[in-house]
Order: sequence, then C-alpha cells, then structure tokens
Amino acid sequence: MTIAARDAGPENDGWRGALVGLALPGTPPTAHASPAPVHGSWSSSPHALRDSIVVSIARTAVGTRYVRGGASLQRGFDCSGLVRHILIGLDVEIPRTARQQALSGVAIERDTAALRPGDLLAFAVASRRVSHVGVYIGGGRYVHASSVAGQVIESRLDRPRSPLVKGWRGARRLLPRGEPSASAAE
Repeated sequence: MTIAARDAGPENDGWRGALVGLALPGTPPTAHASPAPVHGSWSSSPHALRDSIVVSIARTAVGTRYVRGGASLQRGFDCSGLVRHILIGLDVEIPRTARQQALSGVAIERDTAALRPGDLLAFAVASRRVSHVGVYIGGGRYVHASSVAGQVIESRLDRPRSPLVKGWRGARRLLPRGEPSASAAE
C-alpha cells in the first residue's frame, strides 16, 4: 500500500484534508468518490494508524455503485467484494463470500464498545444465515455495499429496524498475515 499526501482541491478528485492518496494493489491512487473527512489525526500508535487507514479506504468507496459480484472501485462492489477490497490493503486474507467472511477471524463481543475500525460486521434477516457484511469504522458507524441503496453507503449500526434492513448478527476481528491471534482480544 502506498500512502501519499495530497492537497485538497478539485484537481484531486474531491479529497479533503491532508491524508489522502491511498493506492491499493490494482487501484489507481485517486479516489472514486469524495469521502467524508477522517475525524481525528494521525497517531504514533500502530492501532490508531491502522484504524485511520481503514476508515480512509472504506470512505473512499462511499458512492461507488452496487454490482452483484463486484470487487473494484471502477466496476462496483457487492458487500463481500467491498470488505475484501478494504481489508486486502491491510494484508488481511479474507474469503470472497459474505457467509465465508462471517466465519473468518476471531469472534468478538456483539457490543459497539468492543469494536475497532476494521472489524467485520455480519448481518442476516430473521433466523437465516448471514447474507450481508460491512466494515466497522468507529463511532457506531459502518460502511457497506447496499443492494437496496444501489451503492456503497455509510450507516449507523443502531439504525431503526425495517423490512429492508438486515439485523446485526455478530462481529469478527480479522488479523493481518503473521499477526498472532492473541492480539485479537486487544
């Protein structure tokens, strides 16, 4: 992954702030959509830096169209393709489908206080198997590719129930290659 500083302005595809050119393998260094600004500042803490990168990558995809089976900024995303796109930049291996992803990593408490940016959130309708995933970005919010909205959106985890909103079923912490599983509990 390449991180580059770029000035905000129209010539830079709408980026705001100082952080900004995240280039993931196979993607151009410019953003597809104008992301919301990253709250907070860079920290020397490895977790804070990682969290800032996750939020930046996730918000870069907001506004990208929903495409079943999609896995790129250029062609569009489905929910699992988006999760894979976000996490691959952090050297996290993850399967392709939502059901497979929901079994990956280490299960963590289904409590927003236990969540960290980058945690995988799994969703399902009633008692059915997991059929939707998203990535937690902090502050009770997550980014996901919504087939109903037709694009990648940022939503509140505690949003009101409706027939179109799948219920939150669980969370998983996915670890970069080579990171010991004990750090998942941090």
